[in-house]
Amino acid sequence: MKQSFKNPLSGMSTATAILLGTFIISFSILLSGGVIQIKGLNTSRAATGTQAAQAPTQPTQQAPQAAPPENTGPVKVSVDDDPFLGKKDAPLTVIDFSDYECPFCKRHFEQTFSQIKKDYIDTGKIKYVYRDLPLSFHDPMATTEAIAANCARDQGGDTSYFKYHDEIFKRTTSNGNGLNKDQLYTMAKDLGLNEGTFKSCLDSEKYKEEVQKDLADASAAGASGTPTFFIGKTTSSGEIDGTRLVGAQPYSAFQAIIDQQLK
Repeated sequence: MKQSFKNPLSGMSTATAILLGTFIISFSILLSGGVIQIKGLNTSRAATGTQAAQAPTQPTQQAPQAAPPENTGPVKVSVDDDPFLGKKDAPLTVIDFSDYECPFCKRHFEQTFSQIKKDYIDTGKIKYVYRDLPLSFHDPMATTEAIAANCARDQGGDTSYFKYHDEIFKRTTSNGNGLNKDQLYTMAKDLGLNEGTFKSCLDSEKYKEEVQKDLADASAAGASGTPTFFIGKTTSSGEIDGTRLVGAQPYSAFQAIIDQQLK
């Protein structure tokens, strides 16, 4: 018996079919080398409060690449007043724009960060600055986690910040739903922070504008994905001319740039 093919769209009204086609075209997702890019989606944000931050172009999460992307020249990037590891006056500064819910940022933490810390941070060769770049499609948790880490810093400085930073990456399963708010409270308790003070800080979104400032600075520096790193000479001005390195690159990619700049 001959079986006829049934058009899956035949049951749709003309208006519905047109709407579906427009959605597919406007919000098409391009998969190339593990990089997820959403086209045609305006996800810029503005800071709240009296002084609005520049709304950044929405970045994407970046997969590892076979080799570092072509260097287009140094980029001026501010370290702001963000948390850092290492010596304040170390020869080089690495600025890490990252998203706590980005799986490639988690991969960088698990596979590469510890070796960088051992060879360059702990030996006084680099100052490692962490700045927030939460992606909108990982919100609200990506921004909430960024605020939570700053609330931890509020109690115990950069030491508490990076203990909390480490715990987020150890516990999250990434992609926007890796943790929930109750788990953020539990983490603060586990790290010995004052629970009431932490909860009040997080619930009031005390550091939301600080996170949004990082977003604006990332956009100004051309950070279009996470993680994005800038590596340059440490300066007294708090602004470096950084070499851009994009994605969860292997340790050797960092080593090549850092060793060259240390010469």
